[in-house]
Amino acid sequence: MKLNIALLAGDGIGPEVIDQAVKVSDAIAQKFGHEITWKPALTGAAAIDAVGEPYPDATHEICKNADAVLFGAIGHPKYDNDPSAPVRPEQGLLKMRKALGLFANVRPTFTFPSLLDKSPLKRERIEGTDLVFLRELTGGIYFGEKGRRDGGETAFDNCVYTRHEVQRLAKKGFELAMTRSKRLCCVDKANVLETSRLWRETVQAMEKDYPEVTVSYEFVDAVAMRLVQWPNSYDVLITENLFGDILTDEASVISGSMGLMPSASMGAEVSLFEPIHGSYPQATGLNIANPMATVLSAAMMFESFGLMEEGSAMRDAVNKALEAGIVTEDLADGGKAYGTKEVGDWLAANI
Repeated sequence: MKLNIALLAGDGIGPEVIDQAVKVSDAIAQKFGHEITWKPALTGAAAIDAVGEPYPDATHEICKNADAVLFGAIGHPKYDNDPSAPVRPEQGLLKMRKALGLFANVRPTFTFPSLLDKSPLKRERIEGTDLVFLRELTGGIYFGEKGRRDGGETAFDNCVYTRHEVQRLAKKGFELAMTRSKRLCCVDKANVLETSRLWRETVQAMEKDYPEVTVSYEFVDAVAMRLVQWPNSYDVLITENLFGDILTDEASVISGSMGLMPSASMGAEVSLFEPIHGSYPQATGLNIANPMATVLSAAMMFESFGLMEEGSAMRDAVNKALEAGIVTEDLADGGKAYGTKEVGDWLAANI
Protein backbone atom coordinates (compact mmCIF):
# COMPACT_ATOMS: atom_id res chain seq x y z
CA MET A 1 0.00 0.00 0.00
CA LYS A 2 1.16 3.55 -0.75
CA LEU A 3 0.41 5.92 2.11
CA ASN A 4 0.59 9.70 2.08
CA ILE A 5 0.86 10.86 5.71
CA ALA A 6 0.85 14.45 6.96
CA LEU A 7 3.39 14.81 9.74
CA LEU A 8 2.68 17.49 12.33
CA ALA A 9 5.41 17.30 14.98
CA GLY A 10 4.30 20.44 16.82
CA ASP A 11 5.99 21.74 19.96
CA GLY A 12 7.99 20.61 22.96
CA ILE A 13 8.67 16.88 22.89
CA GLY A 14 6.40 16.50 19.84
CA PRO A 15 9.26 16.36 17.30
CA GLU A 16 11.20 13.86 19.42
CA VAL A 17 8.38 11.35 19.84
CA ILE A 18 7.22 11.82 16.25
CA ASP A 19 10.72 10.95 15.04
CA GLN A 20 10.49 7.61 16.82
CA ALA A 21 7.01 6.85 15.47
CA VAL A 22 8.28 7.56 11.96
CA LYS A 23 11.27 5.28 12.57
CA VAL A 24 9.04 2.43 13.75
CA SER A 25 6.47 3.02 10.99
CA ASP A 26 9.20 2.91 8.37
CA ALA A 27 10.37 -0.41 9.82
CA ILE A 28 6.81 -1.73 9.51
CA ALA A 29 6.57 -0.45 5.93
CA GLN A 30 9.81 -2.20 5.03
CA LYS A 31 8.75 -5.44 6.69
CA PHE A 32 5.31 -5.57 5.06
CA GLY A 33 6.12 -4.02 1.69
CA HIS A 34 4.39 -0.64 2.03
CA GLU A 35 5.54 2.79 0.88
CA ILE A 36 5.06 5.82 3.11
CA THR A 37 5.48 9.40 1.95
CA TRP A 38 5.79 11.72 4.95
CA LYS A 39 4.76 15.35 4.44
CA PRO A 40 5.91 17.58 7.35
CA ALA A 41 3.92 20.71 8.21
CA LEU A 42 3.94 23.37 10.92
CA THR A 43 1.41 23.73 13.70
CA GLY A 44 1.17 25.13 17.24
CA ALA A 45 3.74 27.50 18.73
CA ALA A 46 6.24 26.49 16.06
CA ALA A 47 3.84 27.73 13.39
CA ILE A 48 3.10 30.97 15.27
CA ASP A 49 6.82 31.67 15.52
CA ALA A 50 7.32 30.94 11.81
CA VAL A 51 4.27 32.49 10.16
CA GLY A 52 2.10 34.01 12.91
CA GLU A 53 -0.68 31.40 12.72
CA PRO A 54 -1.03 28.18 14.79
CA TYR A 55 -2.67 26.25 11.91
CA PRO A 56 -1.57 27.86 8.62
CA ASP A 57 -3.43 27.39 5.35
CA ALA A 58 -0.42 25.53 3.94
CA THR A 59 -0.66 23.00 6.77
CA HIS A 60 -4.37 22.54 6.16
CA GLU A 61 -3.77 21.82 2.48
CA ILE A 62 -1.26 19.11 3.36
CA CYS A 63 -3.60 17.57 5.95
CA LYS A 64 -6.77 17.53 3.85
CA ASN A 65 -4.95 15.88 0.95
CA ALA A 66 -3.30 13.22 3.13
CA ASP A 67 -4.51 9.68 3.83
CA ALA A 68 -4.03 10.39 7.54
CA VAL A 69 -2.33 12.83 9.91
CA LEU A 70 0.25 11.80 12.52
CA PHE A 71 0.43 14.50 15.17
CA GLY A 72 2.79 15.14 18.09
CA ALA A 73 1.77 17.81 20.60
CA ILE A 74 1.31 21.56 20.87
CA GLY A 75 1.83 24.13 23.61
CA HIS A 76 4.53 26.41 24.96
CA PRO A 77 4.98 28.11 28.37
CA LYS A 78 5.27 31.58 26.84
CA TYR A 79 1.63 31.25 25.76
CA ASP A 80 0.40 29.23 28.76
CA ASN A 81 1.63 31.96 31.11
CA ASP A 82 0.10 34.83 29.13
CA PRO A 83 -3.73 34.83 29.40
CA SER A 84 -3.89 37.92 27.15
CA ALA A 85 -1.98 36.38 24.22
CA PRO A 86 -4.06 37.15 21.08
CA VAL A 87 -2.87 34.01 19.26
CA ARG A 88 -2.35 30.71 21.08
CA PRO A 89 -1.14 27.24 19.99
CA GLU A 90 -4.36 25.61 21.20
CA GLN A 91 -6.38 27.76 18.79
CA GLY A 92 -4.62 25.89 16.01
CA LEU A 93 -5.74 22.56 17.41
CA LEU A 94 -9.38 23.64 17.59
CA LYS A 95 -9.18 25.17 14.12
CA MET A 96 -7.67 21.97 12.72
CA ARG A 97 -10.40 19.81 14.28
CA LYS A 98 -13.12 22.02 12.85
CA ALA A 99 -11.52 22.47 9.41
CA LEU A 100 -10.86 18.74 8.96
CA GLY A 101 -14.21 17.71 10.47
CA LEU A 102 -12.56 15.61 13.19
CA PHE A 103 -15.71 15.11 15.25
CA ALA A 104 -14.97 11.84 17.08
CA ASN A 105 -12.01 11.48 19.43
CA VAL A 106 -11.28 7.81 20.13
CA ARG A 107 -9.29 7.27 23.32
CA PRO A 108 -8.63 3.73 24.46
CA THR A 109 -7.50 2.94 28.00
CA PHE A 110 -5.94 -0.46 28.62
CA THR A 111 -3.37 -2.01 30.89
CA PHE A 112 -0.07 -3.72 30.21
CA PRO A 113 0.56 -6.97 32.15
CA SER A 114 4.14 -5.95 32.96
CA LEU A 115 3.06 -2.56 34.37
CA LEU A 116 0.08 -3.41 36.56
CA ASP A 117 1.98 -2.48 39.72
CA LYS A 118 3.06 0.90 38.32
CA SER A 119 -0.49 2.23 38.21
CA PRO A 120 -1.57 4.63 40.97
CA LEU A 121 -4.53 2.27 41.45
CA LYS A 122 -4.38 -1.16 43.03
CA ARG A 123 -3.73 -4.11 40.73
CA GLU A 124 -7.04 -5.77 41.62
CA ARG A 125 -8.96 -2.66 40.59
CA ILE A 126 -7.39 -2.23 37.15
CA GLU A 127 -6.61 -5.75 35.98
CA GLY A 128 -8.53 -6.47 32.80
CA THR A 129 -9.32 -2.81 32.08
CA ASP A 130 -9.96 -2.29 28.36
CA LEU A 131 -12.28 0.63 27.70
CA VAL A 132 -12.73 3.20 24.93
CA PHE A 133 -14.00 6.75 25.21
CA LEU A 134 -15.59 8.43 22.21
CA ARG A 135 -15.50 12.16 22.85
CA GLU A 136 -17.39 14.62 20.64
CA LEU A 137 -14.69 16.95 19.39
CA THR A 138 -16.08 19.85 17.35
CA GLY A 139 -19.04 21.10 19.38
CA GLY A 140 -19.95 22.07 22.93
CA ILE A 141 -18.46 24.72 25.15
CA TYR A 142 -15.09 24.82 23.38
CA PHE A 143 -16.74 26.04 20.19
CA GLY A 144 -19.65 28.03 21.62
CA GLU A 145 -19.87 31.81 21.81
CA LYS A 146 -17.55 33.21 24.46
CA GLY A 147 -16.56 36.61 25.69
CA ARG A 148 -16.61 39.27 28.41
CA ARG A 149 -19.13 41.89 29.48
CA ASP A 150 -19.54 44.41 32.31
CA GLY A 151 -16.19 45.93 31.46
CA GLY A 152 -14.48 42.57 31.62
CA GLU A 153 -15.81 41.67 35.06
CA THR A 154 -18.12 38.93 33.74
CA ALA A 155 -17.06 36.09 31.42
CA PHE A 156 -19.22 33.59 29.57
CA ASP A 157 -18.76 30.40 27.53
CA ASN A 158 -21.85 28.96 25.84
CA CYS A 159 -22.29 25.19 25.46
CA VAL A 160 -24.35 24.37 22.37
CA TYR A 161 -25.12 21.03 20.71
CA THR A 162 -27.32 20.02 17.79
CA ARG A 163 -29.09 16.68 17.57
CA HIS A 164 -27.09 15.87 14.44
CA GLU A 165 -23.79 16.32 16.31
CA VAL A 166 -24.95 13.93 19.01
CA GLN A 167 -26.29 11.38 16.53
CA ARG A 168 -23.12 11.08 14.46
CA LEU A 169 -20.95 10.58 17.56
CA ALA A 170 -23.41 8.14 19.14
CA LYS A 171 -23.61 6.16 15.89
CA LYS A 172 -19.86 5.53 16.07
CA GLY A 173 -20.26 4.53 19.70
CA PHE A 174 -23.00 2.00 18.93
CA GLU A 175 -21.00 0.60 16.00
CA LEU A 176 -17.89 0.23 18.14
CA ALA A 177 -19.87 -1.44 20.92
CA MET A 178 -21.15 -4.00 18.41
CA THR A 179 -17.55 -5.05 17.70
CA ARG A 180 -16.74 -5.42 21.40
CA SER A 181 -18.89 -6.51 24.36
CA LYS A 182 -22.07 -4.73 23.16
CA ARG A 183 -22.13 -2.39 26.15
CA LEU A 184 -22.39 1.38 25.77
CA CYS A 185 -22.42 4.08 28.45
CA CYS A 186 -23.70 7.58 27.69
CA VAL A 187 -22.03 10.07 30.04
CA ASP A 188 -23.90 13.33 30.69
CA LYS A 189 -25.23 15.71 33.34
CA ALA A 190 -28.88 15.45 32.38
CA ASN A 191 -30.10 16.33 35.87
CA VAL A 192 -28.75 19.88 35.38
CA LEU A 193 -27.81 20.69 31.77
CA GLU A 194 -30.21 21.09 28.83
CA THR A 195 -27.51 19.99 26.37
CA SER A 196 -27.12 16.78 28.37
CA ARG A 197 -30.86 16.17 28.19
CA LEU A 198 -30.60 16.47 24.40
CA TRP A 199 -27.74 13.94 24.49
CA ARG A 200 -29.74 11.49 26.57
CA GLU A 201 -32.99 11.68 24.60
CA THR A 202 -31.10 11.39 21.29
CA VAL A 203 -29.19 8.28 22.37
CA GLN A 204 -32.35 6.75 23.84
CA ALA A 205 -34.10 7.20 20.48
CA MET A 206 -31.24 5.37 18.75
CA GLU A 207 -31.37 2.30 20.99
CA LYS A 208 -34.02 0.63 18.82
CA ASP A 209 -31.57 0.59 15.89
CA TYR A 210 -29.05 -1.41 17.94
CA PRO A 211 -31.16 -3.89 19.94
CA GLU A 212 -28.14 -6.04 20.82
CA VAL A 213 -26.37 -3.18 22.63
CA THR A 214 -27.05 -2.68 26.33
CA VAL A 215 -27.02 1.07 27.03
CA SER A 216 -26.49 2.70 30.41
CA TYR A 217 -26.75 6.39 31.28
CA GLU A 218 -24.53 7.86 33.99
CA PHE A 219 -23.81 11.33 35.28
CA VAL A 220 -20.29 12.59 34.61
CA ASP A 221 -19.43 12.95 38.31
CA ALA A 222 -20.41 9.33 38.96
CA VAL A 223 -18.25 8.16 36.06
CA ALA A 224 -15.31 10.18 37.38
CA MET A 225 -15.66 8.31 40.66
CA ARG A 226 -16.10 4.86 39.13
CA LEU A 227 -13.09 5.27 36.84
CA VAL A 228 -10.84 5.11 39.90
CA GLN A 229 -12.91 2.47 41.66
CA TRP A 230 -13.85 -0.07 38.97
CA PRO A 231 -12.50 1.03 35.57
CA ASN A 232 -12.84 -2.51 34.25
CA SER A 233 -16.62 -2.23 34.59
CA TYR A 234 -16.72 0.01 31.50
CA ASP A 235 -16.32 -0.84 27.82
CA VAL A 236 -17.43 1.90 25.37
CA LEU A 237 -18.33 5.36 26.69
CA ILE A 238 -19.65 8.32 24.69
CA THR A 239 -19.73 11.89 25.89
CA GLU A 240 -19.52 15.56 24.99
CA ASN A 241 -16.40 17.63 24.45
CA LEU A 242 -15.64 19.09 27.89
CA PHE A 243 -16.58 15.97 29.86
CA GLY A 244 -14.55 13.82 27.50
CA ASP A 245 -11.50 16.04 27.79
CA ILE A 246 -11.44 15.70 31.58
CA LEU A 247 -12.44 12.04 31.91
CA THR A 248 -10.00 10.74 29.31
CA ASP A 249 -7.09 12.45 31.07
CA GLU A 250 -8.22 10.85 34.32
CA ALA A 251 -8.42 7.45 32.67
CA SER A 252 -5.04 7.85 30.98
CA VAL A 253 -3.02 7.37 34.16
CA ILE A 254 -4.62 3.99 34.92
CA SER A 255 -2.03 2.28 32.73
CA GLY A 256 0.86 3.72 34.76
CA SER A 257 1.99 6.56 32.50
CA MET A 258 0.38 9.14 30.23
CA GLY A 259 3.23 8.33 27.87
CA LEU A 260 1.56 5.04 26.93
CA MET A 261 -1.89 5.95 25.67
CA PRO A 262 -2.67 6.60 21.98
CA SER A 263 -5.69 8.28 20.43
CA ALA A 264 -7.40 8.97 17.13
CA SER A 265 -9.61 11.82 15.94
CA MET A 266 -11.90 10.56 13.21
CA GLY A 267 -13.48 12.56 10.42
CA ALA A 268 -15.48 11.85 7.30
CA GLU A 269 -12.50 12.31 4.95
CA VAL A 270 -9.30 12.15 6.97
CA SER A 271 -8.34 11.04 10.49
CA LEU A 272 -5.64 12.21 12.86
CA PHE A 273 -3.59 10.07 15.26
CA GLU A 274 -1.79 11.44 18.29
CA PRO A 275 -0.50 10.56 21.79
CA ILE A 276 -2.71 11.91 24.55
CA HIS A 277 0.12 13.59 26.47
CA GLY A 278 0.97 17.24 26.05
CA SER A 279 4.08 18.99 24.78
CA TYR A 280 5.94 18.54 28.13
CA PRO A 281 8.18 21.56 27.42
CA GLN A 282 10.41 20.91 30.46
CA ALA A 283 11.69 17.75 28.76
CA THR A 284 12.31 19.28 25.33
CA GLY A 285 15.63 18.17 23.90
CA LEU A 286 16.56 16.03 26.91
CA ASN A 287 15.90 12.65 25.20
CA ILE A 288 13.74 11.48 28.11
CA ALA A 289 10.20 11.59 26.64
CA ASN A 290 8.31 8.32 26.32
CA PRO A 291 7.64 7.68 22.59
CA MET A 292 5.40 4.64 23.09
CA ALA A 293 2.08 6.49 23.00
CA THR A 294 3.03 8.01 19.66
CA VAL A 295 4.15 4.63 18.32
CA LEU A 296 0.84 3.10 19.45
CA SER A 297 -1.00 6.00 17.79
CA ALA A 298 0.79 5.07 14.57
CA ALA A 299 -0.39 1.48 15.15
CA MET A 300 -3.97 2.78 15.30
CA MET A 301 -3.27 4.62 12.05
CA PHE A 302 -2.19 1.43 10.29
CA GLU A 303 -5.25 -0.39 11.63
CA SER A 304 -7.51 2.38 10.29
CA PHE A 305 -6.32 1.35 6.81
CA GLY A 306 -7.27 -2.27 7.53
CA LEU A 307 -3.61 -3.20 8.13
CA MET A 308 -4.32 -5.14 11.31
CA GLU A 309 -1.21 -7.33 11.21
CA GLU A 310 0.99 -4.25 10.95
CA GLY A 311 -0.71 -2.62 13.92
CA SER A 312 -0.40 -5.82 15.92
CA ALA A 313 3.33 -6.03 15.16
CA MET A 314 3.81 -2.52 16.56
CA ARG A 315 1.82 -3.36 19.69
CA ASP A 316 3.81 -6.57 20.17
CA ALA A 317 7.08 -4.63 19.92
CA VAL A 318 5.90 -2.16 22.58
CA ASN A 319 4.85 -5.00 24.91
CA LYS A 320 8.21 -6.73 24.44
CA ALA A 321 10.05 -3.50 25.21
CA LEU A 322 8.04 -3.02 28.40
CA GLU A 323 8.66 -6.61 29.49
CA ALA A 324 12.38 -6.26 28.75
CA GLY A 325 12.64 -2.97 30.65
CA ILE A 326 13.49 -0.92 27.56
CA VAL A 327 11.71 2.13 28.94
CA THR A 328 12.20 5.85 29.50
CA GLU A 329 12.58 7.38 32.94
CA ASP A 330 8.84 7.70 33.62
CA LEU A 331 8.65 3.90 33.79
CA ALA A 332 12.16 3.02 34.96
CA ASP A 333 11.21 3.08 38.66
CA GLY A 334 14.78 3.35 39.82
CA GLY A 335 16.14 0.95 37.22
CA LYS A 336 17.98 1.70 34.00
CA ALA A 337 16.27 4.39 31.95
CA TYR A 338 16.70 4.49 28.18
CA GLY A 339 16.51 7.60 26.05
CA THR A 340 13.69 8.45 23.68
CA LYS A 341 15.84 7.63 20.65
CA GLU A 342 17.13 4.39 22.16
CA VAL A 343 13.58 3.13 22.79
CA GLY A 344 12.66 4.00 19.21
CA ASP A 345 15.76 2.23 17.89
CA TRP A 346 14.92 -0.88 19.93
CA LEU A 347 11.34 -1.00 18.70
CA ALA A 348 12.36 -0.58 15.06
CA ALA A 349 15.07 -3.22 15.37
CA ASN A 350 12.66 -5.65 17.04
CA ILE A 351 10.19 -5.22 14.16
